[in-house]
Parts: sequence; C-alpha cells; structure tokens
Amino acid sequence: MQLSVGTDSTWSLRAMIGVKIAELTVDLHVFSLQCASCKSVLRSLSPTGLVPLLEDGSLRLHDSLAILEYLNELSDGKLYPADQGKRALSRSLCAEMHAGFSALRQTMPFTLADVSPLTVFSPAQTADIARVTTLFASAEGPFYQGDKPAAVDAFYAVLAYRLQHYGVRLQGEAGKYQQQLVAWSFLQEALTQLTSTAACCHP
Repeated sequence: MQLSVGTDSTWSLRAMIGVKIAELTVDLHVFSLQCASCKSVLRSLSPTGLVPLLEDGSLRLHDSLAILEYLNELSDGKLYPADQGKRALSRSLCAEMHAGFSALRQTMPFTLADVSPLTVFSPAQTADIARVTTLFASAEGPFYQGDKPAAVDAFYAVLAYRLQHYGVRLQGEAGKYQQQLVAWSFLQEALTQLTSTAACCHP
C-alpha cells in the first residue's frame, strides 16, 4: 500500500496516525503542498487532487474517514472499539470532526510554523472551543474510550495540537486529554515525518 500525504495537511496526519494504530505498513510519500509541480502530480494521482490518498492495488481512497474505515477492516477492527455502542459513538465523533468546527479551522489555520497565541475569541470560536471542551472532558482514560487508541483519537489529536499551538490550553479533565493527545507518540512521529520527508516531486 502507498499513502500520499501533504505538508500542513491535518487530514494527512489523521490518515498517518490511523496507519500506526492499525499496525500496518505503507510506503509513505510526502508532498510539499507549497510546490506547484507537486500539486500537478497529485491531480494526476488523486480523483480530487488532494491528500491524503491511499492506494492499495487498483483501489484509490481519497478521504481520510474512508481511509480509516478501510484500515480498520484490514486490521481486524483495531481502529474502533469492540462494543457496538462505543463503536457507533466513535464513528459519530469522527464524523463531527470531519464536518464541524469550521470557526477553528478558518481562524486557526494549521501550521507547524510559530504563531502568536490568540487572546481574543469570536463567539463562533468560543462555541467551538466549548464543544471541544465538553467532548474532551468525556474521555474515559488516556485515550477517548479507554486504554487503547482508536480512530477518534487520531481525528481529535490534530485538533488538540492546533488549539495548543494557538495558545488554547483546556482546563480540568478536558485539559488532561488534550495534553495526552499532544504528547502522543503517534502524533509526534507523524508531525516529524511531515517535516523531515517532504519532497518537491513524486518519487
């Protein structure tokens, strides 16, 4: 399998973390999304011209949520809890991350470069942060649904990092889960891979 990802791409990070949870091996290709030639190559590879893109034989998956679902099937269910109810909740939370938190995405663009901490927040930002706080405070252990990492942790780890990067440190139980995600080795390894292996053309 081959996984194509891009620099400064939150969805790429989620797919990369999903691969680690699934304990699968992929050939990782990191594209610089600031490079025009890279974008041209991506348009020839991906149906949308976007990352992440997972290729397995003739199969091409170009959506992070679909990629994690596929990785879950390949790994005999490592990305979702065995309990049916918890599994449904996990999928619901992943879908919420996939489609929601637009105020944070628009006003806190993901970057690995240094940024100035935010000190003033709009009503929309405040509402998104309140929702994140409620979700994070519901974590049942070091990971969202207990002791084992799952897809929901892969999806929210990037948001935890984004918030901290802009100076937003949650308090109480929500803060504990945020810090667990930020320090998580799978996230840190993925961040390092994005910055250390980016190429300006396809291998």
